[in-house]
Amino acid sequence: MRILVVGSGGREHAISWSLSRSGKHSLFCTPGNPGMAELGVLEPVKADDIAGLVTLARDRNIDLVVVGPEVPLVAGLGDALRAEGISCFGPGEKAARLEGSKWFAKEIMNSAGVSTARSKVFTDTISAMEYMGEDVKEFVLKADGLAAGKGVFLPDESDKARSILDSLFGGRFGESGQRVVIEERLKGREVSILAICSGTDCVILPPSRDHKRLGNGDSGPNTGGMGAICPPPEIEDGFCKTAREKIILPVLRELDSRGIDYRGVLYAGLMITDEGIKVLEFNVRFADPETQAVLPMIDDDLADLLDAAARGGSLPSCVSVKDGCCACVVMASGGYPLSYEKGFLISGLEKVEDAIVFHAGTKKTDDGIVTSGGRVLSVVVTGNSLSEALDKAYLELEKIDFKKKYFRRDIGRTV
Repeated sequence: MRILVVGSGGREHAISWSLSRSGKHSLFCTPGNPGMAELGVLEPVKADDIAGLVTLARDRNIDLVVVGPEVPLVAGLGDALRAEGISCFGPGEKAARLEGSKWFAKEIMNSAGVSTARSKVFTDTISAMEYMGEDVKEFVLKADGLAAGKGVFLPDESDKARSILDSLFGGRFGESGQRVVIEERLKGREVSILAICSGTDCVILPPSRDHKRLGNGDSGPNTGGMGAICPPPEIEDGFCKTAREKIILPVLRELDSRGIDYRGVLYAGLMITDEGIKVLEFNVRFADPETQAVLPMIDDDLADLLDAAARGGSLPSCVSVKDGCCACVVMASGGYPLSYEKGFLISGLEKVEDAIVFHAGTKKTDDGIVTSGGRVLSVVVTGNSLSEALDKAYLELEKIDFKKKYFRRDIGRTV
């Protein structure tokens, strides 16, 4: 097949790497990154240029488009491609509201009978603060719309909660923050699920766990993700079956009842509580950095699986998964997720031997590969055990250097 991967981050590099492993497919990536350039032909179309992407897919005789980021999906790229007869792995605009509006996702879950945290939506600070009362530690604040993975807040005091709400309603994320979902703060162990969906059917990929907080010990602000492991060590047999039957399939059936045909990956962020599994959030694309830890564990040809789902075809009951574990540690720019400098030369990439390095915030210059984003690289290792994979990842990571680099040293050690 001729496959076009849309996006330029670590997730898209991991997808491209997985699609290229069989050697059977021709790969195009747009806009891509230096790592993806080693796997396929880079094209200069931006990921949010809907018309440009449709034209590119048509001009390159693309058989399958795989969309990485959420923004083009929410903007209707899947619909635009399918209207031109181009197969797309990614839901249409209506289904993408599961990520484009957290309140819509809550409404779908409630209608489908899926367990989730109690919540309410607000449009002003005063009402929101009155709802929470004095103990704001019992709540989570979420921008209703897209916020590049930075729209979730866990305030520990009232003044901080009020400041966050004022910034959201004041335009911190534009229209995305004009409505804020406030929900109870669930306690337990977080697990991520990626489901490949074809209409009302799905197949679950191995579970993973990401680490959102910036600092060691799960401290500091939320980020897009500082690392991930696959699978989490305490996951019991039957977990994926339960998630499929109690969460993913009910949501797909509810969407179908509303005339929405879901073709793509559905990510569910889950919390294992004393009361059972509850959904924290849905995303309508591969998660980052969970994808970097999950895809290396899969033996099957990813292209065949995604193509079947994109065409609304039948899916296998399960995927072939390697024994052992996979660990992903993110190397970030100092200052991320707030302000940070760019353009620092990255050295040591050629010294890495026992890891996969997925590029994210990198750029190729005459001097070499330099930093160009907050999350710069993902260092990924598979091993017979989680501890083996983590130990190797950190050893390989130390071979890579750039000015003001930052990474967590406890990935896989916390929940």
